[in-house]
Amino acid sequence: MLVYGKNVSERILKDENLCRNIKTIYTDEVFFKKNSLLFNNYLKSKIKIKRNFELDNLAKGVHQGIILDMEDYQYISLDELVQKDIDSVIILDHIVDPHNFGAIIRTAVAAGIDAIIVPNDRQVLVNSTVAKTSVGAIYDIDIVLVTNLNNTIKKLKDNGFWIYGTVMNGENYTNIDYSGKVCLVIGNEEKGISKLVKENCDYLVTIPISSKIDSLNASVAAGILIYEVVRNRK
Repeated sequence: MLVYGKNVSERILKDENLCRNIKTIYTDEVFFKKNSLLFNNYLKSKIKIKRNFELDNLAKGVHQGIILDMEDYQYISLDELVQKDIDSVIILDHIVDPHNFGAIIRTAVAAGIDAIIVPNDRQVLVNSTVAKTSVGAIYDIDIVLVTNLNNTIKKLKDNGFWIYGTVMNGENYTNIDYSGKVCLVIGNEEKGISKLVKENCDYLVTIPISSKIDSLNASVAAGILIYEVVRNRK
């Protein structure tokens, strides 16, 4: 997986554990000279100095003079997750915009959420854009890849979680008690959460909005709900 951009690359290059996952570093001469302290001696054999147009051809986005070719991202299994001491999880019900996914990951890490669960179809997975948007937060949280969200919800319930789905006509999100093990379900940008997932939720919650707006961006809605959970549990 290619990871590019100044902030996310600096975050990775400063982490000795993450550096082990770097296969090759592509950088232009300007970035290399300005940030020479980032490039540890044991990585120098992996550094390839490229012209800017060569970096443009590698990255399908704004690279800012630095691209890291990383080992593929490692998801964990649901079985591994439920064996851990966790009490806050987010399920993404087919989010397709990588910027939304990356922003949700970053907010989840900032708020101390334990994990994010995503389906393996009709859902954007961890990619270069997600890594950049999250500013490397993909490496600070467990991300679980599952084949069936409804079976996943059942397993979470069996492990003591309450499931809170986000809808347009549910209970005001500020009136809900989030004191137990919490799983927030954030729906698809256009369709919201799917019918079966909605039926399997314990609570359906809504963020009130002005009649001038149809809906909130998925990552904005997730951020509001995540911090309400944090506030409620203090």
